[in-house]
Amino acid sequence: MHTVLSSAKASVTMGPDQPFCIIGERINPTGRKKFQEQLRANDLSSVEIDVHDQIAGGAMMLDVNMGAPLVDEAKLLGEAVTLVQSLTDVPLCIDSSVVEALEAGLAAYQGKALVNSVTMERERIDLILPLVKRYGAAVIALPNDEEAIPEDPHRRLELAKQLVGIATEEFGIPIEDIVVDPLAMPVGADHTLAYKTMEAIHLISTEIGVNTTLGASNVSFGMPDRHTLNAVFLPMAIQAGLTSAIMDSRTAQIVTAVKGADLMKGNDEWGANWIAAHRAKQAAADAAAKAAGA
Repeated sequence: MHTVLSSAKASVTMGPDQPFCIIGERINPTGRKKFQEQLRANDLSSVEIDVHDQIAGGAMMLDVNMGAPLVDEAKLLGEAVTLVQSLTDVPLCIDSSVVEALEAGLAAYQGKALVNSVTMERERIDLILPLVKRYGAAVIALPNDEEAIPEDPHRRLELAKQLVGIATEEFGIPIEDIVVDPLAMPVGADHTLAYKTMEAIHLISTEIGVNTTLGASNVSFGMPDRHTLNAVFLPMAIQAGLTSAIMDSRTAQIVTAVKGADLMKGNDEWGANWIAAHRAKQAAADAAAKAAGA
């Protein structure tokens, strides 16, 4: 199954036979005190840097979130979407827990966006899925309800099936436009949680057949050497069926691991992407060495 997202000028396709879709996570004020202060001052200057760095690192889509305390999130998200689209042609994932902000972002967006996200809570379903349908977007579906994120992979599968059924049957959203997030949970809290997430990915991919995504950095939360853990986890998750992730595209170690997994899985024809990335790295290193010696 293929999920196609687009901007005004470009598109990206998610699928088990496609290169892994890297969604840059950086345009998000969570944990970024300086960025939050800038947003409260209606200053979006950091966004341009974030766009450049993530695209240079290998991002194929960008997640855009303006959820900082004490800001007009709807206004900022609409402005940020317009700004990002003026800087890059890659498709966007419009990310907010505030329905008014999602609508503002979708209204400003040119193309077919990915909405982040909807849960099994009925109130959220009735608010978010009509927006997804109206704007012809795709949506990330989270298999959790009012109670909690279930640890049991089979319970996550059950909730995902229910949510996909509601989206397709009640709201007429094509199944290929539903991307399920099986929910990455921190291995530091329980050493079995990463494995359970991979089992959930496998179950959802094989039994429902939809594309999947994760907030990949969640798996290493609270642990030292997080980049190494993320670089180990993602290829394993890809083998389990993961087709995209919201992740740190600025960290070469993680991006290289993903591209290597693409090649080993047979989704990088003749190794073209791997070779191109290696040559780009070499060229950048040569340029830096030349500049240092000048």
